[in-house]
Amino acid sequence: MTDTGRTAWAITGSGHYLKECLQLAERLPAVDLFLSKAAAEVLQVYGLPVKQLKQRFRIFHDNTASASPVGLFYEGVYKQLIVAPATSNSVAKMVYGISYSLVTNVYAQAGKCRIPSIVFACDAAPEMETEAPGGTVMVYPRRIDLENTHRLMDFEYTRVVTGLQSLEDALDLPAPCQNISSF
Repeated sequence: MTDTGRTAWAITGSGHYLKECLQLAERLPAVDLFLSKAAAEVLQVYGLPVKQLKQRFRIFHDNTASASPVGLFYEGVYKQLIVAPATSNSVAKMVYGISYSLVTNVYAQAGKCRIPSIVFACDAAPEMETEAPGGTVMVYPRRIDLENTHRLMDFEYTRVVTGLQSLEDALDLPAPCQNISSF
């Protein structure tokens, strides 16, 4: 299979700028979503049913032991991987090479195939506001979470971003248009 220039967009179990991340994904052409089990649950909690997302994206779920969709990375289907938002749990697994979920497995395979990855790490500051289902809350990431985010910055073929604007700047996005849905 030849490179179609598709983007693989992986979502973990975080609600941190989840709607905004999906709005950015919608601005890219040819995006496939890779959902961890936790992401499928969190999307529902935030009022973003997977059924609705299927209208715009091809979706892969974390439901096979071997994470068979990772084979697409070896077939040259993807030009980049975006992991946004990325929980501290997923970042820790990435840092320590644990490919246990669909998201961490596609991250590992992208690196092995020298496909650039952009990771939007949720836990990037000692204090931060985040959107919870009931409204905005303060969170205080642990030192280990902050250290793992910093460690991931040194990985080859990986760019770590720590804010929504940094993520938007890292993407090669076309100008916004009126058709973009409001998730």
